[in-house]
Amino acid sequence: MSSTPSIANIPSPEGATPAMAQWFALKAQEPDALLFFRMGDFYELFFADAEAASMALDISLTARGKHRDEPIPMCGVPVAAAPAYLARLIRRGFRVAVAEQTEAPRKPGESTQKGPLSRAIVRLVTPGTLTEDELLEAGRQNLLLALARPAKRGKTAALIGAAWIDISTGAFETAVVTATELPELLARLEPAEILADSNVAPPEYAARVAPNVSVPPIDSAKQQMARAFSVAQISVLGDFGDEEIIACAMALDYVRRSQAGNMPRLSRPLRIGEAGTLGLDPATRASLDLLQARDGSSTHTLLDAVDRTVTAAGQRLLAQWIAAPITNSGLIAERQEAWQWLLTIPGLNGSLATALRRTPDLARALGRLSTGRGQPRDLAAIRDALAAADIFVSLIQPACDDQTPALIRKLCAGLYGRADAVFERLQSALAEELPPKIEDGGVIAKGFDAELDRYRSLRDDSRKTLAALQSQYAERYGINNLKIRHHAQLGYIIETSTTHAAKLRDRPELSFRQGTANLARFSTDELAEIDRAILNAGERASVLERQIFNGLVAQAVAHPALPELAELFALTDVLHSAAILAQGGDWCRPQVTDDQAFHLEACRHPVVEAALDRGARFIPNDCALPPAHRVMLLTGPNMAGKSTFLRQTALAVILAQAGLPVPARKAQIGVVDRLFSRVGAADDLARGRSTFMVEMTETAAILRQAGPRSLVVVDEIGRGTATLDGLAIAWATLEALHSQLGARTIFATHFHELGSLSDSMPRLTPYTMAVKEWHGEVVFQHEVRKGAARKSWGVHVAQLAGVPEPVVKRASRLLAALERDQSRAAPSLPLFDANMHEEPAHDPLRDALETLDPDALSPREALQKLYDLKKLALEQNGPLA
Repeated sequence: MSSTPSIANIPSPEGATPAMAQWFALKAQEPDALLFFRMGDFYELFFADAEAASMALDISLTARGKHRDEPIPMCGVPVAAAPAYLARLIRRGFRVAVAEQTEAPRKPGESTQKGPLSRAIVRLVTPGTLTEDELLEAGRQNLLLALARPAKRGKTAALIGAAWIDISTGAFETAVVTATELPELLARLEPAEILADSNVAPPEYAARVAPNVSVPPIDSAKQQMARAFSVAQISVLGDFGDEEIIACAMALDYVRRSQAGNMPRLSRPLRIGEAGTLGLDPATRASLDLLQARDGSSTHTLLDAVDRTVTAAGQRLLAQWIAAPITNSGLIAERQEAWQWLLTIPGLNGSLATALRRTPDLARALGRLSTGRGQPRDLAAIRDALAAADIFVSLIQPACDDQTPALIRKLCAGLYGRADAVFERLQSALAEELPPKIEDGGVIAKGFDAELDRYRSLRDDSRKTLAALQSQYAERYGINNLKIRHHAQLGYIIETSTTHAAKLRDRPELSFRQGTANLARFSTDELAEIDRAILNAGERASVLERQIFNGLVAQAVAHPALPELAELFALTDVLHSAAILAQGGDWCRPQVTDDQAFHLEACRHPVVEAALDRGARFIPNDCALPPAHRVMLLTGPNMAGKSTFLRQTALAVILAQAGLPVPARKAQIGVVDRLFSRVGAADDLARGRSTFMVEMTETAAILRQAGPRSLVVVDEIGRGTATLDGLAIAWATLEALHSQLGARTIFATHFHELGSLSDSMPRLTPYTMAVKEWHGEVVFQHEVRKGAARKSWGVHVAQLAGVPEPVVKRASRLLAALERDQSRAAPSLPLFDANMHEEPAHDPLRDALETLDPDALSPREALQKLYDLKKLALEQNGPLA
């Protein structure tokens, strides 16, 4: 997060003008935020705030007045364009406090009061508390995460309470994790902002931690949580530990503060049990590009490849399914049965897609309305969403029978007639054409409220009276171009050119009010009376329309069924998306079981396949890891497809346990509890970790956490160090995975010498990437076959990469020489000596040398001993080269 100017960078307020004194007071309330100080039609920033904002927004830095004899740096943005500027500041890591005028500008003739208009901070805009569409990604959650570690002694002190809120939808969830589990939770949630002590959040998330976060004591936290949900005892909300309660209170307090004391509508907190979720550590998520690619974009990700949703809410839910696959085979089957059922009803998917496209984002409309920032079109979104619910029921229900999947029946029951009273009221209350803002008027339909209609009639009829009066005045005074206009200070006046003004100056019923070089303005008692009537009627209509609007908002926000409806709309879209994905025929419904089975038939990498040029064909591969042969040793050159094969196997598990179709002809997967993927080299130089150190750290995590129900896919363990060191590490790691941990494993390596371990590891099966040599050229076939690679073809890959030909030829000659030297050496590396763990074998030559005493030999005896030793060496090692 960018460094936001604080009160320490601001000069002393002594000697400030009244307006600047007000600015200093408001800045002191939120010293770590930029202060948007409303002045007329602009939000203005001063001092260090202005300097930081002008650089971040690339706008002019000017000065306004002086403070303590120094010019005050100032920049500003128009109120109408503020959302765009806020979005840019938030993306750069700033927090912004918005100070609005809480007092209306005084009208001409009203008694004046010394001093500036009253202002107050009405909102704190931070990365984790956004609600506006302009500031949010439509298809992604925007989470505020609080982390709490209570001061306790004993083993519970290691527990961390986590509570996260998406204020834009009202979602509120909690969990309890250990310090070692926290990085995995953070990687899954990817929070926009974190509330935590500096010693709780991992260093790599420090930029997302909000400043000056206070951790309440447990008793205070319980009271805050009870007040927020209007309950006497928080036990009625669920069984939460002290860690979770404190984290919840931290999040609630921050949300309330960001909304200037108002609490938006939030769902009751739901405890999420990590035990039911597939374990994915940060390294695995980064390796597999689930929701975000390594360049930070969302293209070329798993979500991008499988997303067929048509609503933002559906995309958000699909992202959650992919980010947190489940381990309950029964729930997985429920999801599968639902989307498979949609495929069996002719035309249903097309009809659902049409209805979904017309369905607004109900969750985010509710979120904006509950924070007081809703507009007429948000109410219309609720009305239209409720209409869409009836359409969905009319499409799905006729096809239902006793065999219909439970999730489909749940959809129908949940969508049918849940908020008819709200729908009917909104249907009759809202005008057909709605303005963008409530201030524009015309939100409430004619005929809905008699009193509002009366005020509107007074206002509009008075305007008709003005038009008629203008014609009368023009005829009475003989001035065709006479106009009745409204002036901000003078009210309604007669306006004519200075040429005709002389005709009117002597008229007793007219009062001269103002003159310019070209115009003269007059008023009458009649016009003044009409002005008062129109003003009063217009103001009363505006006030009453706002009251009716607020009443409609309160009714909608308070209705308990609407948040559930929003979830069901998203679920409908995700099931529809899965059905669309599966209907092509080359995606299957995997069989997910509770054993350790694992078989993929003709599996493909969905992201790579989606990126292929039109007409190109992805070569599918099988993958079998049955209990009796649960370890696959995969050798072969780079460029042959090892990394793709590893990742597609891991992605098949992600999709299967998310309850989605899998890109394969057939799939059977025993539930995986933890998935580890280490594919591709990476360093972490910012934290002082080399590529090899990162590799070893990730390998250590696998060896400490993997178990019999895990899937491990790793590539090139040990390649970051010397050959013998790396070979030893790779062998030991493979041995541990095979014999100690019992994990289903694909172990890809360049150490093709490891293939000989299949004799000592009965559950290991060697596989290799198929390669052909044709007229001196190497052809990578991208097929996985049983067997071991004979060599690595590294020089050929270098040639393909464009290494200059002289270097390639020299490398080829050196490789040939090295291979000749190795063939003269012992037939196998010492590492693979079958007797390495036994006593050294008897060595006659060594024994002869050890018993030899040269000082006791005569010259003739010494010569004979030399001949004997040479003979012994020839018998033992063969002739010298």
